[in-house]
Amino acid sequence: MKRSMLIKAVGVMCAAFVAVAALAGCASQESAATKQQSENRQYMTQVNQTMEDLQSRLDGFTDAVSRGDLVGMRTQADNAYKALDELGKLNVPDDLKDIQQEYVDGTNKLKDALNAYIELYTEIDSATEAQPFDYSTYDQRIADIKSQYDEGIGKLQSGDNKASEKN
Repeated sequence: MKRSMLIKAVGVMCAAFVAVAALAGCASQESAATKQQSENRQYMTQVNQTMEDLQSRLDGFTDAVSRGDLVGMRTQADNAYKALDELGKLNVPDDLKDIQQEYVDGTNKLKDALNAYIELYTEIDSATEAQPFDYSTYDQRIADIKSQYDEGIGKLQSGDNKASEKN
């Protein structure tokens, strides 16, 4: 009898050990999932803050354009580049790397558009009577710049859409 009780006791202890191990495994999986969600939220908060900074800096660029202030355009574009560069430096959780790539692609397009805009207005500003600006290309160049800008915004929106799908 004692032997059968010992076997039962060992069996109960083994079952209890397996149950505790299973619960510990579930808890570690749950805490890993919670940690991942926390990292994702932190990343998206940083993205949102960077986008707010970018918007305010682009507003400064638009203001400089409306005044025809070429120096102000360059200064505000440089400020916008800082926000765009910050986006590329964020610590990205592994499962959001595809979203980050959309943001980086979008910011690169925005940089290209801002540079092209400044280049166009620099050419206009530096035109002389001896070397006038060729206004026959103006409309097409503005359309190309707008296309670059729209493509950049589209990539940023694509990143936002992918982030929404993951939530």
